[in-house]
Amino acid sequence: MGYQFAAVLAFAAVAVLLPFGLLAGFRAVRPVFPSEDKSLIYECGEKPIGRAWFNFNPRFYLVALVFVIFEVDLALTFPVAVVYRDWVAGGPTLAWIAFTELFLFIAILMVGLVWVWAHGDLEWVKKLAVVDEEPAVAETPASKAA
Repeated sequence: MGYQFAAVLAFAAVAVLLPFGLLAGFRAVRPVFPSEDKSLIYECGEKPIGRAWFNFNPRFYLVALVFVIFEVDLALTFPVAVVYRDWVAGGPTLAWIAFTELFLFIAILMVGLVWVWAHGDLEWVKKLAVVDEEPAVAETPASKAA
């Protein structure tokens, strides 16, 4: 038991010390030639034009988030679907438990998709809401007297 713990401890020490040791060693041997061009922001080899910081459209993040959610769904559902036939052969109880868990998992994701879709968050160009208001009528002294 002590040998196994020592092996894990040695592996952890190597895993922590090796990167820091390599970084320190490379820093000691590398040449240092500072220049103004090296401190510029890198844009695919081109000279930067304009400001480096600008706001992205938040819809990029929403689309990426929806994509990640459904990718995780696929990554978690596919292995279960692959071995489902073996579970059915193992007994109907295990098969029904797996089916119920998969159904609930996918149902929760579908509720989220319907909610995002109903709020129009999947549309790239959102339309402004049309407000039907009557124009305000300015009161005149004659209308106050009547």
